[in-house]
Amino acid sequence: MPMKPLPVLLGLLLALVATGSAAAQTQAPESASARTELGLYVTARQAWALLQNEADAVLVDVRDPVEAMFTGFAEPTRVHVPWVFADPQRFSSERGHYELVRNPRFDDEITTRLEALEVAADAPIIVICRSGATRSAPAADRLAELGYTRVYSVVDGFEGERLREGDSAGVRAVDGWRNSGLPWSYRLPEEIAYRMPSSDD
Repeated sequence: MPMKPLPVLLGLLLALVATGSAAAQTQAPESASARTELGLYVTARQAWALLQNEADAVLVDVRDPVEAMFTGFAEPTRVHVPWVFADPQRFSSERGHYELVRNPRFDDEITTRLEALEVAADAPIIVICRSGATRSAPAADRLAELGYTRVYSVVDGFEGERLREGDSAGVRAVDGWRNSGLPWSYRLPEEIAYRMPSSDD
């Protein structure tokens, strides 16, 4: 269900107060796996402000399609191309979850989508995953290698950080796009939703 207008306006106000300008950034993450070669980082609120203030800014979601379906989708997203997929044939008993495998078509798919939108090499591209680490950062690095020069990683991602205490400890409910009063929905836009190519393609 889409967020109501009042939280959206509140999120925008908070973003503008927190950032002061569309070019505002946040500091580099402590974790090495969340850092990028370009060193451009934004919080979800700063990403929203950037999208509002720079008409050519583009939000790119690199999460698994099923993940986006079940946890929600940032409404301003213009491109959805997974960096990795969860592979049901590769289950890790030690970790208790499916292994992630790299999307072999990422380069072709991301460049095709960005070119279709006529995204310039120096346009702001904002990459978001669940928590801003092992997917948005390497995807941002790959976009930089492909020639894009202003690629930001959203450090708190779509879901944010985990609660440390209480009955819901461990649930991602701190900051992040979904918890910051920014527009999101469980309904994936048909023109944005990722479709895996058939084996014949």
